[in-house]
Amino acid sequence: MLTYPTIDPVLVQIGPFPIHWYGLMYLIGLLIAWWLGLGRAKRPDSPVTPEQLSDLVFYAALGVVVGGRLGYILFYGFPSYLQNPLSILEVWRGGMSFHGGLIGVLIAMAIFARKHNRTFFQMTDFIAPLVPPGLAAGRLGNFINGELWGHPTQSMWGMQITQENVIARLPQNLQEAVLNGMGLYPSQLYQAALEGVTLFIILWLYSRKPRPTMAVSGLFLIGYGVFRFLVEFVRMPDAHLGYLAFGWLTMGQLLTIPMILLGILFMYWAYHKHKLTQGSTADGN
Repeated sequence: MLTYPTIDPVLVQIGPFPIHWYGLMYLIGLLIAWWLGLGRAKRPDSPVTPEQLSDLVFYAALGVVVGGRLGYILFYGFPSYLQNPLSILEVWRGGMSFHGGLIGVLIAMAIFARKHNRTFFQMTDFIAPLVPPGLAAGRLGNFINGELWGHPTQSMWGMQITQENVIARLPQNLQEAVLNGMGLYPSQLYQAALEGVTLFIILWLYSRKPRPTMAVSGLFLIGYGVFRFLVEFVRMPDAHLGYLAFGWLTMGQLLTIPMILLGILFMYWAYHKHKLTQGSTADGN
């Protein structure tokens, strides 16, 4: 069983201002998205020009940060934030919701599409393959912060935690397990590997060729939804929420189910509409 490494969540202290690894990971994710997007923007079928890319990344970044934070507050911790409203600003401590960030990005893409006379799904298809690297970076930030652990385990896939400051932040049941010699599944790393690396490879390879509008967006929703749903079986639910039903259903899984269904619908409609269009063109000829 591996041992959780000693990592200071603060990368560097510049006077009174600490630079946290968690925040840096979001910046790295955005830079990777910009770099990947630059190559995609040069394709003849791209709805975004290289000159518009910086504007697009700014819109997406704003959607991620604002949507992710508000989503976490609404979905996972509303009562606690009511008691201490100023903690909403403490983003370096973690507390970002993917589902909230996704909603924020979708709103940002709708605004960008309207501004540049593009369709909504043209923009979501373009940006979908750029998102997974940011997800991987964010999960690495969770790992460095020592948060979002999985279930206790004695298997070789677990990770022993010895740092007192990390143990102190764990829920009571996980603290007891760790102090009794149990390891924890590093579910943050599982998510980084599946929702980040694996999903990126799938989307990047799939979108190398022109696809029917909506198809890339649909595949993203299906891929993320399936991977997140699976990892939730080893990831501990938020202590204040617990399991919502059946002794295993988590809030993450509940929010993911509509994503999978919408993804299937989008892909079906994309190819169905494409088939109808091709048929109409053939009839016209």
